[in-house]
Amino acid sequence: MNRYIQNIKSGKNLLRDLFALTAILIFILSIVLQLTKTQFLQLVLIVICTILVALIILRQRRNEELEAIKNVINAIRTNKISSPDEINLNKNLVGIQEEIKAMFLRTKSDIENLKKLERIRTEFLGNVSHELRTPIFAIQGFIETLLDGALNDPKVNKTFLEKANHHTQNLNHLLNDLIDISMIESGEMRMSFRYFNMKEFLDPIINECKHEAEHKGIELIVNPFKDKLQLFGDRNKLKQVFINLIQNAIKYTERGKVEIIVEEEEKTGKIIIRDTGIGIAPEDQERIFERFYRVDKDRSREVGGTGLGLAIVKHIVEAHGSKVEVNSETGKGSEFWFRLKK
Repeated sequence: MNRYIQNIKSGKNLLRDLFALTAILIFILSIVLQLTKTQFLQLVLIVICTILVALIILRQRRNEELEAIKNVINAIRTNKISSPDEINLNKNLVGIQEEIKAMFLRTKSDIENLKKLERIRTEFLGNVSHELRTPIFAIQGFIETLLDGALNDPKVNKTFLEKANHHTQNLNHLLNDLIDISMIESGEMRMSFRYFNMKEFLDPIINECKHEAEHKGIELIVNPFKDKLQLFGDRNKLKQVFINLIQNAIKYTERGKVEIIVEEEEKTGKIIIRDTGIGIAPEDQERIFERFYRVDKDRSREVGGTGLGLAIVKHIVEAHGSKVEVNSETGKGSEFWFRLKK
């Protein structure tokens, strides 16, 4: 469009220059040909009429071109055009035609993205409401039961209080995860990158997760790797990644083992968390990193979790310039891995 406007401006400049050049040529011809006053006026009149006719033709063509452009733009605005192939201007407007097509595609893409964001926002609000409602209603139910007389019954009061406390903890985890993912996606979460010793980093994480594994009779194994291996990243955020992945592996493994593997490569360290659990179906593997997406909703609620853990893992790993990958087979286990710079 800008190019077309520039062409109109350059056309005006050309006409101005043409008038000046014509005046000079008429003056020179009148001297060379020794024209009489009458002949000179006739020549001027002929030239002026020719230029006027040319101007009228040029203006008419420009008006037709502008009208064609206006019609195309109005058709786009009123959604009468659904494909860039429907945008056709004459051969003199090939450049502006391509620009309008590019503008149409950008606008269409922006609209689709806005619709997608609106759909995601609606789904997110719905999921948050549902996830908050579950523990709140449970806590409310236990408290009401206690107030109705169960508080004085030693056989049930402690049990109900423990259950209420459990749901309170779940609610707290959910709120913390919501805050984390909100800060990550808004770019407000600050990262502190530095080198750290992988063994010193991993040992306390394994100790934290070992009790849960032992409770289920699952073997938690850390494969040997170089004690002095140094990797680069934000220790606190990476701790969140490791705990999420290891705890998920333990939750969805009924028997067997969970392995943590650190493979030293030339420029990176490859981190692998492998389990012998229930696995993930192929159609679910592409979506497990979405917020609140659950492979098996009934099973997920049974083992706990907020549905945000893998989404947080994805964002933190990507903030480290890496990507978390998954390889899984139903009934045979899952393997999550990503790389960190050395």
